[in-house]
Amino acid sequence: MRRPFLTLFLPLAVVSVVTTAAINAPRQGFNLFSINQDIALGAQVARQTDSLYRAKGQLLEKSSNARAYTLLNGVVKRVLDNGNLKYRTQFPWDVQIIKDDQTQNAFATPGGHIYVFTGLIKFLDNENQLAGVLGHEIAHADRRHSTQMLQQQYGISLLAGIVLGNNSNQLVQIAAGLGQLKFSRSYETEADKYSTIYLNGTRYYACDGAAGFFIKAEKQGSGGTPEFLSTHPNPGSRIANIQKSAQQLGCTNRNVSNSNFEELKRLL
Repeated sequence: MRRPFLTLFLPLAVVSVVTTAAINAPRQGFNLFSINQDIALGAQVARQTDSLYRAKGQLLEKSSNARAYTLLNGVVKRVLDNGNLKYRTQFPWDVQIIKDDQTQNAFATPGGHIYVFTGLIKFLDNENQLAGVLGHEIAHADRRHSTQMLQQQYGISLLAGIVLGNNSNQLVQIAAGLGQLKFSRSYETEADKYSTIYLNGTRYYACDGAAGFFIKAEKQGSGGTPEFLSTHPNPGSRIANIQKSAQQLGCTNRNVSNSNFEELKRLL
């Protein structure tokens, strides 16, 4: 039985902000949703997101794109199995590909449903960069940034209604706008930091993969800046922070074959 939403409102005196002192990560904000409600909201948003892109003929179905999903899932699974996720076994962690070569973006819903646009995959140069971006989005979900930002943007009562099966019109709006959700600087810094930690934990990828994406995006300038940067700004300082974290972890010199990544790009 679903717990009453009011049970989430604990006295502020006993609510503590989680910190990760070992890696000097920023503090998380208050999250008044339970993990089960994160999962329930994420499932509803994912269903609506699938429906939106399927109606536009842009959702690549797994049944007819099995090889592409096998290749992408291989990268996702390596990142997920890094040993540092808090909700690795609780969240469903699935991935969908959206066919849109003009959109260089990726996003994750609450509860770990990941969406990757073909434009992003084709923009990237190698699998390390893909793993780095995926690690960043996985961090947003695992650190529960999405729910915290949605609380601020839409309000607790509206999100509670969606979890309870109400406000279907608002659900459509949230699903349509999730890819444009703008995280705070502290959340972006934390997601960048955890991307390096996740990739280090794979013992496979160079953990500055996300920096490679930002370096390429920054070189493009204003003429063709990826949409990812409209919601993930300030690449300059972030490149330096990612590279510093990777150097501290000692995981910058791993060489990964790009044969699977190149095959994935060809299939899309």
